[in-house]
Amino acid sequence: MAARQARSTTSAKANPVARMRPGKSAPAIDRDELLAAYSKMLLIRRFEEKAGQLYGMGLVGGFCHLYIGQEAVVTGMQLALEPGDQVITSYRDHGHMIACDMDPKGVMAELTGRSGGYSHGKGGSMHMFSKEKGFYGGHGIVGAQVSLGTGLAFANHYRGNDRVCLTYFGEGASSQGQVFESFNLAALMKLPVIFIIENNRYGMGTNIERASASHDLSQNGAPWHIPGMQVDGMDVLAVKQAGEQAVAHCRAGKGPFLLEMKTYRYRGHSMSDPAKYRTREEVQKMRTEHDCIDLARKELEALGMTEEALKRIDDDIKKRIQDAADFAQASPEPDEAELWTDILVEA
Repeated sequence: MAARQARSTTSAKANPVARMRPGKSAPAIDRDELLAAYSKMLLIRRFEEKAGQLYGMGLVGGFCHLYIGQEAVVTGMQLALEPGDQVITSYRDHGHMIACDMDPKGVMAELTGRSGGYSHGKGGSMHMFSKEKGFYGGHGIVGAQVSLGTGLAFANHYRGNDRVCLTYFGEGASSQGQVFESFNLAALMKLPVIFIIENNRYGMGTNIERASASHDLSQNGAPWHIPGMQVDGMDVLAVKQAGEQAVAHCRAGKGPFLLEMKTYRYRGHSMSDPAKYRTREEVQKMRTEHDCIDLARKELEALGMTEEALKRIDDDIKKRIQDAADFAQASPEPDEAELWTDILVEA
């Protein structure tokens, strides 16, 4: 894949515990970097599993779209960023928040509508953000965040800084009119925005091949001369390599870049979706042969990590997530006075 040829700043000399990936033309693997990525992906998955449990208990109101299966996308892209860069995404957003180092306690409290949440319990699953962490939301309207992400990139361009905005959307949103309007403006003004299509194959319940005449979404920006790349979104290091190439392109003032992440969600579109539009065999095949966390764990074992050490990491993460769930349930509901806050921001 093209991502395998992307240059990396990590080399075997930088870390003596490194090896080349068998059968793949790619830089050597840095064990510390891969271990950090593995831990982050596992943190996202355990968070989402707990969020699903709390939803089933009736503690999460409204919608809840889980990110289980897609963890490598946000984790790998964050490895390519620098402090001050920005992230904006759609309603399947909990994984993005955790990848941006937002506190799981604050995210879980927001999911449960508590005052300890990032939006003080008023935003819920789809509407929380953290300017401090460079995360500009979850957005519930399909495709709406693409024009907003382009606006963030315009602000960076206008200010003359060196920041890049990652703008995520799904393959279902990739045919929205405002997406193409954003492509045009970004290309016209050479804005530092990376458009990331998380192609998990199913928009709601419809296979992308039935919904889009374009079967290579990485080329959707071609009419505006936006370079694109298809990436194995189940391989965190492939994502990182592609991300580094796209970020370098934007920082060099060359304008936008489009990445199509070929990924997969194991759960339904939302918690209320029984996902009867696909077979159990299809989901199981992805879980057993392409799971991003399993692939990273096998690579770590090949680099000398023991099963006991990896289990300790999982145990620590499970405890951290349980602490987040306990914090959320112990946090009070918002005071009625919160109805009148965060309505207007005076610049």
